[in-house]
Amino acid sequence: MYFLNQISETISDAVASLFGDEAIANPVVIEQTKKVFEGDFTLVVFPLLKFSKKKPEETAALIGDYLIEKSSNFSSFNVVKGFLNIQLSHEFWGSLVSLWYVDNDFGLTKKESGRLYMVEYSSPNTNKPLHLGHLRNIFLGDSVASLLKANGHKVVKTQIINDRGIHICKSMVAWLRFANNETPESANIKGDHLVGKYYVEFDKVYKKEVQDLVSGGHDVDTAKKESPIFKEAQEMLLSWENGDEEIRSLWSKMNGWVYSGFEKTYDKMGVGFDKLYYESDTYSLGKSVVESGLNTGSFYQKEDGSIWCGLSEDKMDDKLLLRSDGTSVYMTQDIGTAVQRFEDYPELSGIVYTVGNEQNHHFKVLFKILSKLNYSWSDECYHLSYGMVELPEGKMKSREGTVVDADDLMNTVITEAKLLTNERGHLEGLDESEIDSLCTDIGLSGLKYYLLKVDPKRKMMFNPKESIDLNGHTGPFVQYGYARIQSLLNKRKPSSSFNSNGVNFQKQELELIKSISSFPEIIKQSANELSPAILANYLFNLVKAYNSFYQSCPIIKEENENLAEFRLQVSTLTANVIRKGMQILGINVPERM
Repeated sequence: MYFLNQISETISDAVASLFGDEAIANPVVIEQTKKVFEGDFTLVVFPLLKFSKKKPEETAALIGDYLIEKSSNFSSFNVVKGFLNIQLSHEFWGSLVSLWYVDNDFGLTKKESGRLYMVEYSSPNTNKPLHLGHLRNIFLGDSVASLLKANGHKVVKTQIINDRGIHICKSMVAWLRFANNETPESANIKGDHLVGKYYVEFDKVYKKEVQDLVSGGHDVDTAKKESPIFKEAQEMLLSWENGDEEIRSLWSKMNGWVYSGFEKTYDKMGVGFDKLYYESDTYSLGKSVVESGLNTGSFYQKEDGSIWCGLSEDKMDDKLLLRSDGTSVYMTQDIGTAVQRFEDYPELSGIVYTVGNEQNHHFKVLFKILSKLNYSWSDECYHLSYGMVELPEGKMKSREGTVVDADDLMNTVITEAKLLTNERGHLEGLDESEIDSLCTDIGLSGLKYYLLKVDPKRKMMFNPKESIDLNGHTGPFVQYGYARIQSLLNKRKPSSSFNSNGVNFQKQELELIKSISSFPEIIKQSANELSPAILANYLFNLVKAYNSFYQSCPIIKEENENLAEFRLQVSTLTANVIRKGMQILGINVPERM
């Protein structure tokens, strides 16, 4: 409850009046009352006993009596040992609603923090289309960026596009061998899908060659290295790093196909980026940093010419930074990218890397290497680690073509939304474009909310049909709560001020007001913990609280005009909170469903 500062000041004044100014030399601390007790907030009185010279229960009762007598903000209190649980008056809650109702920025930080954060997410490879795993990453990163903005920070949304390396060469080799000059236009498919097709094709041939070599007497490790198609990809990577014009031309063409496909997917998702980094640019800076680190003694070189970072003192295995042939590894690129980012934005307060928990060790090593290189900002790098998304059938594998394609998945949930909306008969009066827009909003809401409502640290199972259930813990359920309020407000909008004097709310009204009061703190907590799940679950519970209020408290038919006006105001306020919260999650809320 962000207004607790106001309550805290009132209590401090009471304590000072009762026990003297010395009693408030240290700030009086209050907190929300635990659900097992009756009350809105709790004061721990033990620190005040040396001033009151009384028992804990007597001290608490003395403060409680004083507050009830002196302020209309409080209605009752109870004492549990040394804890004073106090309830706010209905009049006070009503006055808060009136303040929040006219505050367009309610829940959002109004002052700029002066801090700039960079949030990295998506960061795909250019050898395959985006898939379900990318979706959790993208929606998580995008909503974290919005949460940071809502808390007054400036944000740069970015991604590192992994556009070079052995994995990219695999698609290129397979395209040269098997494509017969096939293009996205000739095949009538998106460019990222076409390139991904040949990445899968490479893996099929590679596995067959390894199997043949093992059958011929080679051990598995040797067979993997001696596979002809793999060696061809290695040679292509070396040629690329040496600037071979023909290889570079093919690389640019195929990457261009992928970028075009990605843009269409991002546009449908409703996400975008402020700054793009490419591994093909940053890996060379990374190599320079590594070589400089070798010269200063931060790294060491083996007899074969490879360069390593010693990490034994940090209880980790030493890390390869440059291969013996001079080619770079992922870590090389990540070092270069981090350095480049702080050169581009020297005022950065930190970087949030949104990357799956399979890379926990990688980032632990990266941050340690940056620290060994004496970059002062190394402590400002944070890995937002999240659990993998799995299907009922098991884990996805890109090389084997068993991933759930992001484009297909979005189309699936949108189609399902259209079928369900048709069945409910709520599309009357809408033209085809309006229907498409509505069903896109509903379908993508189901997808985004389903992936965001789970604590990022947990792995999760995804079920497309569950995600768009109007009656479940879903995005469409929250959307429908908003649309339901809009339908009410179309019948009657708030028109006059509400007078909270002498008002007596029903239980459901108070619970709704208290739920709304938590919104600013939820925004703050979600940003501090980099967890959109906190906000997502709050919105679900807010809609449930409103539904209970709506069923128990008449609005249009309420005869008491003052009370009807309040209920219209609190309905409008609830809708505004839902809209703001869902926007932070990257979800649109339709006016009707």
